[in-house]
Amino acid sequence: MNAIKKNIYYKILAVAVIFIFFALVAPLCAPNDPLHTDFEHVLEKPGENYLLGTDQVGRCVLSRILYGARVSLGMTFSLLGMVFIFGVGIGTVAGMSGKVVDSFITRLIDVILSFPEIVFAIGIVGIIGPGIKNTIFALSIIWWTKYARLTRVLVISIKNSEYLAAARMAGAGTLRCVFKYILPNIVSPLAVQFVLDIGNIMLALAGLSFLGLGVQPPIPEWGNMLNEGRAYLQTAPWLLLYPGLAIFLTVSLFNVLGDMTRDFLDIKNI
Repeated sequence: MNAIKKNIYYKILAVAVIFIFFALVAPLCAPNDPLHTDFEHVLEKPGENYLLGTDQVGRCVLSRILYGARVSLGMTFSLLGMVFIFGVGIGTVAGMSGKVVDSFITRLIDVILSFPEIVFAIGIVGIIGPGIKNTIFALSIIWWTKYARLTRVLVISIKNSEYLAAARMAGAGTLRCVFKYILPNIVSPLAVQFVLDIGNIMLALAGLSFLGLGVQPPIPEWGNMLNEGRAYLQTAPWLLLYPGLAIFLTVSLFNVLGDMTRDFLDIKNI
């Protein structure tokens, strides 16, 4: 990556950090309580009192979008943290184990990945019921497989390397080889996959909420706001415009950041 691209990358990274910061301090930035209803200002157009207007029960759209960013990021990073730890652990076990264990884990991953992600998640949430925890659980069942498969491939490529053979000859045990020689050498491609998945998971969570299977009213969440606002497309288009724009810009930001992180770390196989 040349100097110009690095400069652009740092700027995009700074924008992402600023976005995360404002999402974390949403209660300090929001002009109103996102759950407060004001029936005297129902479906009020964007203006001086409410910069982005109000919804069907008089709630401030701007405040709900700011709080929605907090909810979306919280769910996204909670889900990513779980699937990252579990997936890397399972992938490491598969890569370091013998043929029987490796084959079993590989077949399990292939079976789960054979189902479309959203369809599989919809089926699980439909069985166990909607809600934040159930949505995270449903998507985590699918998403860990990506990290497990990537980790397995990386571990196998390093397991047969000469420097690891030398470490074993020097008396290093399996755990020492994993934590000192293998994991530090595969952290870069895993980090790239982590950043790339931020936007994808946010989009999946918003999609499930839009279908009424994710975050439930009155909790402010972008997909949920789209679901509530679609009935007012002609009379109050801002109820769809601003949450949709928030989803588009945020997902685009993290997708670009992920692509540039891959170039920055010079990762070719993701």
